[in-house]
Amino acid sequence: MSLSAAFNSLKSSNLISWKATGKLQQTLAGCIELAGKTLHTGKVSKVKVCPGFAGEGRCFEFQSKTIPASIDFARDSPLCTTLCKDGYKIRTVEHLLSALEAKGIDNCIIQIQSLDSEDSELEVEVPIFDGSASAWIEAIEQVGRKEALDRCGNNVEKLAPYLNEPLHVLRNDSFIVGLPSSEVRITCGIDFPKVPAIGCQWFSSSFLDDSYEKHIACSRTFCVYEEVEHMRVAGLIKGGSLDNAIVCSATKGWLNPPLRFHDEPCRHKVLDLIGDFSLFARHGSQGFPVAHVVSFKGGHSLNADFVRRLSGISV
Repeated sequence: MSLSAAFNSLKSSNLISWKATGKLQQTLAGCIELAGKTLHTGKVSKVKVCPGFAGEGRCFEFQSKTIPASIDFARDSPLCTTLCKDGYKIRTVEHLLSALEAKGIDNCIIQIQSLDSEDSELEVEVPIFDGSASAWIEAIEQVGRKEALDRCGNNVEKLAPYLNEPLHVLRNDSFIVGLPSSEVRITCGIDFPKVPAIGCQWFSSSFLDDSYEKHIACSRTFCVYEEVEHMRVAGLIKGGSLDNAIVCSATKGWLNPPLRFHDEPCRHKVLDLIGDFSLFARHGSQGFPVAHVVSFKGGHSLNADFVRRLSGISV
């Protein structure tokens, strides 16, 4: 695919301009395969990530169905990001997609299956591992990456979406703001006034460098102990444990220290945001916009709303 054809396949809006990065699209140099318990269903699933063709992006394969890792298929779901097509659902995709986006794996096929369910199951979930993206980063590094070729054997230049004007989404006292910038930067804030050990935290980073692996990928998902029973009654976190999340009590503080960073919860929010924003990728392009993204008390649903706005979808 020529550079001009790649440009033509992506529709720029007033908000976004697609520009060449000077790099070629990449894929995995081989397959990676991991299995583990899932967070919300508590079942065991297996994921195999294989090289993909340039220009085709990242997509999941489940029950012989193909579901692109695109905001077009994202559905609101509590405490995770879910992709849905033709009644088939893949839950908790954010950590895997965060690692793939940050490591520049632009094109790949993600095959997933539940090892505890019948073949007729319509829903599956990505394993949680230790609650971070470390397992995925390690697996990607072990197999390495290579230049991706399209189905005709040609390479494709990687494009990046540049934000042209400020954009924001707001919900109660939570917001995400995107500001035009010459580089990618993320600033994230959280506030838990009733949980003093977490409190108000801010973290800022440019994830497209080594800081992702060192300072973001290993941050684990977290929860407030007093909310655990409510989540379980709602049918969530059936596979949650002190081995795959850091848990904080409003009165007793952290129940399974030590933290990997003093602001680990805030860093994990950045990990999630990168995974959710990767859903803006098209045809092997960079998903995360070249912009300064500021998020305060955000979450998966608000992240998806922001990406929908980028895509010109009404929210």
